[in-house]
Amino acid sequence: MELKERILAELKEMDGHAGLYYKNLITGETWGFNEKDVFSAASVTKLPLMVLILEDIHSGKRSFRDMITITDAQKVPGCGTVQHMTGEVTLDVESLGKMMISVSDNTATNALFRYVGGNAETYPRFDAMGLTGTRFHREYYAEGPDNCMVPEEIGILLEKMFKRELVSEELDDWLENILSQQQVEHKMCGMLPPDVVVAHKTGDTSTIANDVGIVFAKQPFVACFAYNGENAKMHEFEHFIRRTTLALAEENGI
Repeated sequence: MELKERILAELKEMDGHAGLYYKNLITGETWGFNEKDVFSAASVTKLPLMVLILEDIHSGKRSFRDMITITDAQKVPGCGTVQHMTGEVTLDVESLGKMMISVSDNTATNALFRYVGGNAETYPRFDAMGLTGTRFHREYYAEGPDNCMVPEEIGILLEKMFKRELVSEELDDWLENILSQQQVEHKMCGMLPPDVVVAHKTGDTSTIANDVGIVFAKQPFVACFAYNGENAKMHEFEHFIRRTTLALAEENGI
């Protein structure tokens, strides 16, 4: 049985809601499993939020040097460093963006979400990016529906970044570089040799195990993994992500 068939067969047997979108960025080979489904995203929606901000920077509407002040009351738990800074914190948009992507900082993300105008702005602009099922509904640790993502939609966004067709060559390069500095590396990167570059964004809770990115094998490829299910099964899916990313990387040359 070929690797693709083995992966799809394993996905079909999994408990919970599992999905995968795959595309070889050289040959164009594309396949998936539940790749058009909507999944609870956890932190994956931080990626398209960053793209939206980069679009505004490219148009001149906003700047990396814009300053945002975060009060103690606006600090939230979970991932990130801003919550641990003493007192009122003022940081520039570029610093907050780097924190949002590389260490998945929730407080930085909420500040940037407010900065762009909340979901009244993100809904139509996500639609314009082709993210019709991907939604940034609410700030992290706020009441409301889960933020959500569609693996195929995120995969197409990543492909545009790779081709430098997302925002601009300079800003696409900036985004890829920050994604390559992702500090949460226990899934897609978990079994890869340390010299294999992966530009990716994770999303984790006790019942969510997502990781989406580009693996820079000799033939680079997009892989967008998504899982919503029980806590015990989530850890099984994380191991599936590790094993599958390694197998796909070996098939594409590392």
